Amino acid sequence: MAGFQSFATTALAVALLSGCTAMTPPVDVTRFHNAQVAPIVPGSVIIRPNVTDEGHSSSIEYATYSAALLRELQRVGFSEARDDKQNSDYIVRYTLERAVLSASGSRSPVSVGVGGSTGSRGSGVGLGIGIDLSGPPKDKIVTELSVRLTERESGEIVWEGRASVEAKDGSPASQPGLAAAKLAEALFKDFPGESGTTIRVP
Repeated sequence: MAGFQSFATTALAVALLSGCTAMTPPVDVTRFHNAQVAPIVPGSVIIRPNVTDEGHSSSIEYATYSAALLRELQRVGFSEARDDKQNSDYIVRYTLERAVLSASGSRSPVSVGVGGSTGSRGSGVGLGIGIDLSGPPKDKIVTELSVRLTERESGEIVWEGRASVEAKDGSPASQPGLAAAKLAEALFKDFPGESGTTIRVP
């Protein structure tokens, strides 16, 4: 199926992105689950982005995030359902959101999966001699990845998590898709993780 072929075609991109994770700022991660009472048994998964536009869901950016999530799920014991017609044990749905956090504190959304860029705004602060040699403060790009792991047979959400990172506009970490490996890795660190607690992953 085309959706699963995209994982293979982005494997190299994910490998390259993983080498850039050291340049990515710390990631804030929060997870929710009930694994203490009902342990999560690894099984096969199908990964689906929460988008209504099929064209966007098949974009390189979404394919990169799907591949990064699959890699981390496999690392903690899950496997990929090889065919859409196969009844996987779990369905993984994720939402990707990007926004501009301006120097003034305002926030506005950025389109995901269709390219585009944002400009810097804000005013400089003097350095005591009336001249700001550093230029205006840059906006930040906030990227947030939210994931839900649902048991197919019961329809029960057994695990969900959210990871977010802020990076200066124009920096490598602010580019669409570049944070995929870091966000996915942070989200599944020490899976299932402590429920209801926000941690910062370097």
